Amino acid sequence: MRFDIPSRVTVVEVGPRDGLQNEKIPVPTADKAAFITALADAGLTQIETSSFVHPQAVPQLADAAEVLASLPARPGVTYSALVPNTKGYERAKEAGIKRIAVFTAASETFAKRNINMTVAESLEAFAPVVRAARADGVSVRGYLSTCFVCPFEGDINKRRVLEVAQALLDLGVQEVAISDTIGAAVPSDVVETVGFLLQSIPRERIALHFHDTYGTALANVAIGLQLGITTFDASAGGLGGCPFAPGAAGNLATEDLVYMLDRMGIHTGVNVAKVTAAAERMQSLLGRRLPSRQLQRLHRVAEST
Repeated sequence: MRFDIPSRVTVVEVGPRDGLQNEKIPVPTADKAAFITALADAGLTQIETSSFVHPQAVPQLADAAEVLASLPARPGVTYSALVPNTKGYERAKEAGIKRIAVFTAASETFAKRNINMTVAESLEAFAPVVRAARADGVSVRGYLSTCFVCPFEGDINKRRVLEVAQALLDLGVQEVAISDTIGAAVPSDVVETVGFLLQSIPRERIALHFHDTYGTALANVAIGLQLGITTFDASAGGLGGCPFAPGAAGNLATEDLVYMLDRMGIHTGVNVAKVTAAAERMQSLLGRRLPSRQLQRLHRVAEST
């Protein structure tokens, strides 16, 4: 039996930003740069490196400009960063960023807890950022959090997701990452919500961003593939989490995603062994085991020898 799935997929690596921002142990700038370089060496061409939020808001990422300055130019590799406002964009521009991301939520309560703004206020704040970026030739993606389940509001209506996703696109965002922020979605949720979005939004404008709290992330990717989606976010080692949702696990591990895609015959250009090695080095720096299945497999092999 064959499914009509894409032959190529782009994996957007978010570990250096979305993953590390939740880590309590400070990671030195040189180690962050080495992590990003190793991910690029593994074949990842879209890497979210850091965030230009106020340094006091996310101390782990206060060295965003220094990290970027430490990275060698890599043909074919795009380094991106999250920006919250015009001031953050100016800092990102000075650092030479050519791709930025802005972020809001489908849930009003989550938006207020996460960014201290209503959804409407966040869109208003991002409008001048997106205009400036596009004028400067900088591409823009938008993160749309809590598209399936919110820790405060419960299930999110698919029409609400479409409303905010379309608002981001109307601002000039080129791609919207439909995000399962707390990792609660299951395949039927993906069919219902993403299938509904695809009635109005072209597939190439949608990326999927899954967390793996209940172990359903890869199953959700499989459904996304059947819907024709070709861009998926992942984080080396499964780094990440949601500080506003106790118990929420990290992002889908990049090496686990690439392993599945490789076995399915879907081209990513990413070397799973090299990503796993990069994740293993970060795991050693953090001093704790990361949730990646590939890393767990290595632990079992090591313990049995």
